[in-house]
Amino acid sequence: MDDFDFSVFAAPEREHPCDLYLISPQDVGGDFPARLKAAVAHERVSAFQLRVKGMESHELARLAAPLQEICAEAEVAFIVNDDVAMAKRLKADGVHLGQGDGDVKDARAILGPSVQIGVTCHASRHLAMEAGEAGADYVAFGAFYDSPTKKSEHRPEPGILSWWASLFELPCVAIGGITPDNAAPLVRAGADFLAVSSAVWGAEDVAAAVAAFEDALTQG
Repeated sequence: MDDFDFSVFAAPEREHPCDLYLISPQDVGGDFPARLKAAVAHERVSAFQLRVKGMESHELARLAAPLQEICAEAEVAFIVNDDVAMAKRLKADGVHLGQGDGDVKDARAILGPSVQIGVTCHASRHLAMEAGEAGADYVAFGAFYDSPTKKSEHRPEPGILSWWASLFELPCVAIGGITPDNAAPLVRAGADFLAVSSAVWGAEDVAAAVAAFEDALTQG
């Protein structure tokens, strides 16, 4: 992370509420479809990302089918992590690209103009601006906190969200160890979406876990 002074940027007045962007656990079989249905029933869930590593593509497509249907019924965007080919195969609403997962322009050429493309930008202003210039639909910053889901050496300041929201129209997503107890500063800083995983799927009652974010989402 650079030494840029983010304190000069105040979060702009919010034009829409902050929403939740759910990221799947590794295991999406068994009773997970029922858990997903309970989670996305909450009106503040806007997107669901299928993030399953190391699975054969036909099996992943099979497991994805009911999850995609649940998201469609709830009007929640269904996003595929990392895999442009799988996103095309499933006719997903979007794909999320890490820094090593391909180019935005190439993904756009394959997926077409209507598919949402998001990019992981860690704690980098430069990567975020590059993603925006390449045609991304949103940028993701993080990890803001220690995460049991995915380890990251990147630790941006919440102020990077204020900087981005002050200067650019593209939505920004905050990610990394976010819980109902630590989410409010990120919302106040200007996050358009909070990407959460273990805080929801680690709970026995996922509907209650989603609802627990309500107070934090009204900050700002």
